Amino acid sequence: MPGRGAAPKSGATLEAEVEDLVKGLGLEARRRVRVGRRLWGNVREIDVVATDPRTRKTLGLECKFQGSRGTAEEKLPSLIKDIEAWPIPGVVVFGGPGFSDNMKLYLHSTGKAVALEDLEDWLRLFFAL
Repeated sequence: MPGRGAAPKSGATLEAEVEDLVKGLGLEARRRVRVGRRLWGNVREIDVVATDPRTRKTLGLECKFQGSRGTAEEKLPSLIKDIEAWPIPGVVVFGGPGFSDNMKLYLHSTGKAVALEDLEDWLRLFFAL
């Protein structure tokens, strides 16, 4: 099952793995769902939206990959804040070897982020599967 095997190699691969995992759990998955605009007018999209077909409970999954050390992770605190503006609950799914230990600790501490390798268990709890 995705999330338990080889690490993703890119952001697009991470999104595909998350979508496959969602579908593998019997949930509906939609990609790149438009949900309005950000402060400066940029279109806001959710990478993957998971919906339980029985209960219609919905969750947005924003996928973030970092392959090497860098400054991309500096944008994650604002992303966590941006999720609060979504019309549905949401979390950041992160993967890749480039995240610093400090950023991983921060992400876990928010309660709004989950590592790819923990996603299946997290989704099973959220959707009561």
